Amino acid sequence: MTSLTAQPSSSTSSVPFRQDAQIIGLVGLAHASSHFSHLLLPLMFPVFMKEFGLSYSELGLLMSTFFVVSGVGQAFSGFVVDRMGARPLLFAALAIFATACMAASMVTDYPGLLMVAALAGLGNATFHPVDFTILNQRVSPARLGYAFSAHGLTGNLGWAAAPVFFASISGGFGWRNAYVAAAVLYTVILALLVTQRDKLSTKVIVHETNARAEHDLAFMKLPVVWWCFGFFLLSTMTLAVVQSFAVSILKAMQGVSFEAATLTLTSYMLCAAAGVFVGGFVAARVVSSDKVVAVAMSAGAVCMALCGTGWMGPTATMMVLAATGFAIGIGGPSRDMMIKKATPKGATGRVYGLVYSGLDTGFAIAPIVFGALMDRGWYGATLLGASAVLLLSVVAALGVGQRTTPR
Repeated sequence: MTSLTAQPSSSTSSVPFRQDAQIIGLVGLAHASSHFSHLLLPLMFPVFMKEFGLSYSELGLLMSTFFVVSGVGQAFSGFVVDRMGARPLLFAALAIFATACMAASMVTDYPGLLMVAALAGLGNATFHPVDFTILNQRVSPARLGYAFSAHGLTGNLGWAAAPVFFASISGGFGWRNAYVAAAVLYTVILALLVTQRDKLSTKVIVHETNARAEHDLAFMKLPVVWWCFGFFLLSTMTLAVVQSFAVSILKAMQGVSFEAATLTLTSYMLCAAAGVFVGGFVAARVVSSDKVVAVAMSAGAVCMALCGTGWMGPTATMMVLAATGFAIGIGGPSRDMMIKKATPKGATGRVYGLVYSGLDTGFAIAPIVFGALMDRGWYGATLLGASAVLLLSVVAALGVGQRTTPR
């Protein structure tokens, strides 16, 4: 048997909107900083290829290292969040990000880049168990769908901000100083969250010594948890292709400039953010979350497949690729609601930690698999393969819905 320590909780819809909004905003800022970290290395791939003479496969290994460390850490951090609360891990993660950025500014070789990737991955490991534990405990249920929408929206904004941030600073002051500026940015975010730490406290699980506690790993016996894991693994592989190789693919297949290709990647992220905003209203009104996710991912797969055929010209390809982000973004809040419905009571941190480690696993696998295709010049096949994997995630989403017990 487990009990919960007495901490502030928002369990009813009578909670003031301002209180919920502040919590959602702070968690959203943290989530944006996490997604910003995903692009700390990929945005400098062209620089690293020139500076250190690296191949696409070697660059892909950097991201695999990042996400292997993040995925393993995320699975374990869920248990720590349930026992210690979310706030300490959140503060530690931001401090690690700042340290990783400073290390990147001084790196001199490929092993150094691998070390930076591992350190940044460690910082990224805690965010989903931390974020969703805070949101599920501190935001009133009536506003939870909108909270998930804001959470996904800020994550995509973090992705969209990274190319602008690094392009502008590295262009004027050099790539090493861009990493120093990123370290300062993370330090400022950490200082802000520390000043607002009372809004980030969560309940922790306390096992009573005089009662028989359910084993901490019992949730892993539930098939629905592994279907959720599979969904995240598959859907994320497609996103990893876009983040890591979209710029190179557009340059090679359509002959667009580096600036135009980078702008397309930013447009993809902004369109995804817009899709998440719309998806928040959908998630708040449509009960069948798995079906919403399936439709959104199917539409995204069709758009990506069109880009992979090479039939369209440069402008149309860039527009359709950006539209892919919008389609996938619509399913984001419903995806989070789908996971919430599948989560056993009292196991939020553990389940989110394991399930979202599927996200990291997908990010780790995709650069190696699709990096090999890129090295062979199979650019269209890379996008078509990413589309096929996204369709497989539709099957996984419907499998989650079939195995979720209505509450």
